[in-house]
Amino acid sequence: MQSTLLFSLVLMVCTSAAAAAGSVTEPPMAAIKGGTFAMGGTVPGAGKDYPTDQPVHDVRVASFQMAKYEITVGQFRQFVDATGHKTEKQCWKFASTEWGIDMGPGAWNTPAYAPGDYHPVMCVTWNDASAYAAWLSAQTGKPYRLPSEAEWEYAARAGSKTDYYFGADASQVCRYANIRDFSGSKAIAAIIGRTGKPATCEDGAAFTTVVGMYEPNAFGLYDMIGNVGEYVADCEHLNYEGAPADGSAWTTNCHKREGLMKIHRGGSYSSRDFRTVVRGHAGIDNPSSLGEGFRLALGGPVQAQSASAMRFEAELASARAAERERRQAVQ
Repeated sequence: MQSTLLFSLVLMVCTSAAAAAGSVTEPPMAAIKGGTFAMGGTVPGAGKDYPTDQPVHDVRVASFQMAKYEITVGQFRQFVDATGHKTEKQCWKFASTEWGIDMGPGAWNTPAYAPGDYHPVMCVTWNDASAYAAWLSAQTGKPYRLPSEAEWEYAARAGSKTDYYFGADASQVCRYANIRDFSGSKAIAAIIGRTGKPATCEDGAAFTTVVGMYEPNAFGLYDMIGNVGEYVADCEHLNYEGAPADGSAWTTNCHKREGLMKIHRGGSYSSRDFRTVVRGHAGIDNPSSLGEGFRLALGGPVQAQSASAMRFEAELASARAAERERRQAVQ
């Protein structure tokens, strides 16, 4: 109780300062009405030590809000500039190695991984994402957090029961997501020195792109199965046996590895499997440029969109228009 009261006092103090001045950019949020859904799928996972999406189980999710877009380079820069937060100086990248990846110099603001302020931030860890959420909460007085895995899937599905929130036809994915398309496959093959499974369509971006470039799902959420995968609050479990049925984050009885692993959800610019149910994992302090980022959630009553969120939407519209012009110029 004392820690809760202390946190509330901190939020009140910080709200009267930075948030009142409008200096912090809040993410535009979509209100997600609660309900019950069948979570999971029926396709076996990649291996015995990789999280699968079975068994299918019913979950009741309370109403909440989800960020419409993935957190961007510019939004994360505000946090780093304001706090001096130190991130890792290396992250995973594509390379001409046996596994096609390697750890090397790079950070969230390395130009190769952060081409613009409206691209999703990468080369950040789960710890970095959690620290950002805590900072934004303190600045605004709103309890921003990473979504639970159940909230994420419920929001991504947006009432759908098919492999993708737009239906079952994978050939249509490039209208809705930035995945490993024709140009992405070619670019990645040039780095790792070999080709892989053929792509099925062209989405206009070889690597990450400006958030919100593709069609949203029925809840008004963008990039849920593309651009970058997204950290959630849950620790790693290899299947859904014993998973909570109330939509809460599953943070007990975690699968044991060398260190604590967290779940991330959603396809990325490097993904070949971008079904809504696909699960991934990452260490809490393991940054990557292969396509891991995050978006935030809010519980409780729906709150009015902040002035900074509306300003962000206007600025993002200009960034998307510029990206469309760039794509047309190179066609």
